[in-house]
Amino acid sequence: MKVLIIEDNARVSALLKRGLESQGYQIYISEDAEDALIMVEKIEFELIITDIMLPKMSGIELSKLIKEKNPELPIIMLTALGTIDEKIDGFDAGADDYMVKPFEIRELYARIKAILLRKSSSQSKNETSNSVEYQNLKVDKNTNRVFRNQKEINLTPKEFKLLVFLMSNAERLLTRDEIGENVWGNHFDTGTNYIDVYIAYLRKKIDKDFDEKLIHTKPGMGFIFTNQLK
Repeated sequence: MKVLIIEDNARVSALLKRGLESQGYQIYISEDAEDALIMVEKIEFELIITDIMLPKMSGIELSKLIKEKNPELPIIMLTALGTIDEKIDGFDAGADDYMVKPFEIRELYARIKAILLRKSSSQSKNETSNSVEYQNLKVDKNTNRVFRNQKEINLTPKEFKLLVFLMSNAERLLTRDEIGENVWGNHFDTGTNYIDVYIAYLRKKIDKDFDEKLIHTKPGMGFIFTNQLK
């Protein structure tokens, strides 16, 4: 299984390489974003681990470019800061997980396994269902395009993933923990307000211009995707 590490600190990349090779992964190293883009075009990676602070281009910009061509390629971002705004920027760029330095290498192993398991499960589901529809809202999982009343709506990768989960569980009350685990992963930080922020983003794009609202909040309980509430 091929993993690309994008890190300009040679000591950090060497530690990650040694640790991940001990777990059976085939590791490739890149020191800057431009070189990484070339490698991604030539080699079929199963996972990318990238620092945010990189020469020539940030890890966030790099992730956006990678996800445009390879939306299903998992990306884990590494940072020394870990502010909420930075994490949201990372998730908007398509990051599947986020780790703040310094971190325990065993936790990285666990997160990689969880991401790859989710990817495998998602691919199995996509083989049988490539689209999700609810009333006048349609999602094409092959192209990551969203339409309501035939009007296309542009979503970030994380907004798209959240919408697919809500639609796949339409008319069922979903708790914040359940959404966090399925959209952000098993290591979702329950002390943050990411879910509420992204629900607000989705409402502006999915419901704002339509009389019939689909995304509803149940105070103290969670969220429900339905046209049955007024």
